[in-house]
Formats: sequence, structure tokens, C-alpha cells
Amino acid sequence: MTRQHKEKHLPKYFFLHLLLMITLYVSAITFIIITFQIINITIPDILDPGYEIRFAKERLRGALSFFIVMLPVFVGIAKYLKREYTKNAAVKDMRIRKWLVYLTMFIAALIILISCGTLVNVLLGGELTLRFILKLLSVLFVAFSVGWYFYTTTRE
Repeated sequence: MTRQHKEKHLPKYFFLHLLLMITLYVSAITFIIITFQIINITIPDILDPGYEIRFAKERLRGALSFFIVMLPVFVGIAKYLKREYTKNAAVKDMRIRKWLVYLTMFIAALIILISCGTLVNVLLGGELTLRFILKLLSVLFVAFSVGWYFYTTTRE
């Protein structure tokens, strides 16, 4: 791609990459909310008598609605950009893409570290429960998946 052609399409690819990351973040967050609410509904906290399943179901419905919209958009943009990368390596080498990818991997690594710190804190406090373990595993699953996805895309 010539410099002039690249600069002409820069806003297009900038916003496509930005939208890709936003839809990824919303999909990941809503997936975690969905898993948390399923855990809250199936394993209620008996020490919190004020907790109502109705609120968990409302949060579950809200998260599902965003997940159903955002995930297909993320997948569609990712497929489109992958085709663009094979057509033109300059698009893959764009500075904005690299910044967003490495920022995302950095955030995923931070989430993993914070989750591990939280696990150690809970273990030291002696308050380890099945609910906590399942929620921690869902966060770790999402963070590892996102981090691994972008790690592998940087190696291609």
C-alpha cells in the first residue's frame, strides 16, 4: 500500500480496530456478568438474606442482550480485518492496531494478576467457597482467552 493510499484509509482502519476492541471488551465483560449471575442463581449466598434472585435474573437478562449483540459484531469485524491483513500486510502493521493489541494483552495480564492476588487474599482469610472459585475461574478463563487470542495474532 502506498503512503498516500494508507493515509487515505487510516481513519477507516482506526475506527474498525477501535470498534473491534470495544466489542471485545463488552463481550468479555458481559460474559463474566452472565457467568456470575448464573452462579448467583444456582448457588445462592445463604449468608445474605437480602439477596434476591430476581435482581440476578434482571442482570443476567441485561448482560445476555448486550452479549448477543456485541459478540457477532466482534466476530464479523475480526474476520473482515483478517481478510484485510492477508490482502495487505500494511493494515496489520498499523501503529494503532499494535497499540490496541498490546494494551489489551496488558489489561488481560493485569486482570490475571489481580485475580491471583484476590485468590491468595481469600485463601489467607479462610473464606474460600465454591461460588468464589467458580467466579474466579470465569474471570481467569476470559482473561487468558483474550490474552492468548491476541498473543497468537501477533505471532502470525
